[in-house]
Amino acid sequence: MPSGLAALLDDVAGIAKLAASSLDDVSAAAGKAGTKAAGVVIDDAAVTPRYVVGFTPQRELPIIGKIAMGSLKNKLVLLLPAAIALSALAPWAITPILMVGGAYLCFEGAEKLIESFSPHEETADAEDEVTDDPAHLEAQKVSGAIRTDLILSGEIMAIALNDVADKSLWEQAIVLAVVGILVTIGVYGVVALIVKMDDIGLHLAEKSSAAARAIGRGLVKAMPYLLSALSVIGTAAMIWVGGGIIVHGIEHYGMTTLPHFIHHSAETAAHASPVAQGLVEWAVNAIGSGLLGVIIGAAITFVVHKIKH
Repeated sequence: MPSGLAALLDDVAGIAKLAASSLDDVSAAAGKAGTKAAGVVIDDAAVTPRYVVGFTPQRELPIIGKIAMGSLKNKLVLLLPAAIALSALAPWAITPILMVGGAYLCFEGAEKLIESFSPHEETADAEDEVTDDPAHLEAQKVSGAIRTDLILSGEIMAIALNDVADKSLWEQAIVLAVVGILVTIGVYGVVALIVKMDDIGLHLAEKSSAAARAIGRGLVKAMPYLLSALSVIGTAAMIWVGGGIIVHGIEHYGMTTLPHFIHHSAETAAHASPVAQGLVEWAVNAIGSGLLGVIIGAAITFVVHKIKH
């Protein structure tokens, strides 16, 4: 009897160790997948603040909260089951779908880049029709933000899925859920901080302390520059991530000339650098992927605009 109990305890200990090891693997995979999706995450954070422009300060956080809940629903209710079904039934389709998403990111980034050099008169979207009802306008903005988030969230989940495609289905599901939850909390936490930064600045500017007033005025003055910087970083990240996805995709299908050229150039530049070789290699890889992203995005932008006209 004791030997049987000892054997049972050994089995339980073995199962616990295996579970702990699996959780470690899942945590590492979630961190790696979330890092690879960083470019889309930055763009998400850059895009969202514009949806609260024009509303009273009291409605800013509730609106962001509604968008965040919609984003979480997009990831966990719509995209996660679709991703797991895709992985189980048609894993061969993950790479082409990811490449299509990468091309879309290149298009979005290149279009923003082109518009920054040749600005045109903005026209109101059909969904943003003029209304005097604040509740109706808020519902419109939230709905539009959630639709935009669905595209960006789809890219985040696709990137994460591709990075854990060799894991079991339950591990894939856990990683995607962890990535989806943490990315949503991170993005909309940062967005909430950004949109309330001017209010925080104004509050500090009214304090009796000279240091607090200086910090408050600095925060208020920094807001336009911060939003502009976020927009630039988000655009660059979209182009780099989209180009990188396409580079990996064509390498997956055996077209290795361009990917090998980029990798070789990065390694050569790193070896030639006396310091920060890892950073140099990453930068050259990013530049190579970004240049490809600009070319692909500009080509798609040209075709799309021709079709529109």
